[in-house]
Amino acid sequence: MKTKSFYSSLDKKNRYILNCCFFVFAVNGLYSMILGSFLPIISTEYGLNNTMSGVLLSAHQVGNLISGFIAGILPLYLGRKKSIMFLCCFVIMGFLIMILTGNPVLLVLGFLFTGLSRGSISNFNNTVVNEVSNSSSAALNFLHSVFAVGALIAPFLVIVCTNMAGDIGWKIAAIVIIVLAIISILLFSRMEIDDAAKKKEKVIISYEFLKSKFFWISAGILFFYLCAEATINGWLVKYFIDSSIMTIKYAQMLASLLWVVILAGRLTCAYIGDKVSKKKLLLTTSIGTVAFYLLLLSSRDLTIITIAIMGLGFSMAGIYPTTVSSIGNTIKAYPMSMGVLLMIGGIGAIIMPIITGALSDSFGIFAGMSAIVFAIVLMIICVVLSVVNKNDIV
Repeated sequence: MKTKSFYSSLDKKNRYILNCCFFVFAVNGLYSMILGSFLPIISTEYGLNNTMSGVLLSAHQVGNLISGFIAGILPLYLGRKKSIMFLCCFVIMGFLIMILTGNPVLLVLGFLFTGLSRGSISNFNNTVVNEVSNSSSAALNFLHSVFAVGALIAPFLVIVCTNMAGDIGWKIAAIVIIVLAIISILLFSRMEIDDAAKKKEKVIISYEFLKSKFFWISAGILFFYLCAEATINGWLVKYFIDSSIMTIKYAQMLASLLWVVILAGRLTCAYIGDKVSKKKLLLTTSIGTVAFYLLLLSSRDLTIITIAIMGLGFSMAGIYPTTVSSIGNTIKAYPMSMGVLLMIGGIGAIIMPIITGALSDSFGIFAGMSAIVFAIVLMIICVVLSVVNKNDIV
């Protein structure tokens, strides 16, 4: 019901822009999450060792990080529409490389390309939806809900394709993603959107927002949130298996359940996003994240762990989009701010999985997973600071 509210005042042009962003973000979620399913298959087919497999995942995150620079600057010269169409092409090149060659150097480049497109699309969609919906928390939560839908579909696409075509099934799944990326580019081409390049004389590449305390507090929330999200998504199944808590099948089921409840949580936040204060929403969800993650680590009982997974996913779901919407005015006023925000968050997504891996090798998997507690405690400190401080850019 409330999800419709951010559509009610929009004309046909802006509704198309939002619908386009929603579709493309679902595709973004699909290929971002499918890499985890592809990795063991690619490693086996091309004879890659575990170190090389880890490098590929890091390359994807590095590409995602680099996009924070490119996606903020390029639109000021090419225009937003041409820039996002160009940057969307990299995911096509990335998956083509995966299909055609097992050369390690080229594979690293391919994974980097997918990260470059992923981050650029995230930057563009978050910025445009924030702009078109007038910083609606509901619209941004709905945007991230469709990302979760794409993420949910990813493993099933691989399963269906491999059941149909056996060993080459993953390549068919990659071709499906390439086709969806081409459709995304065509949809972007039909957008009637203000072109930043045409207004270049009015747009100043300013970093004044870096003087804003509220911006840095919000960046801290995203940094520590993405530390936790990237590590939980990457290590959860391995933690359950290495700790002998459950079977592989049950662990994989819980990983899927996590994304189901993340989707439910984002839809819930989309519904209540314009009814409830953003500060209250952030505080509630961050406290829930800490509580349920501690419950998850403290138990070996399958029922309690399952409940903890559901609570964790539901709590985590709204933190990212609500944080972005809380600094919507800053994003509108300073074109570079979204890129910097995503870059800072991207650093967290790169370093925390490495820290968890190093601690796991030295002290065991429980020690590695326990490190995430420090990240989410620091996140909640940043949330409290955001509650007691006002946005100094209005």
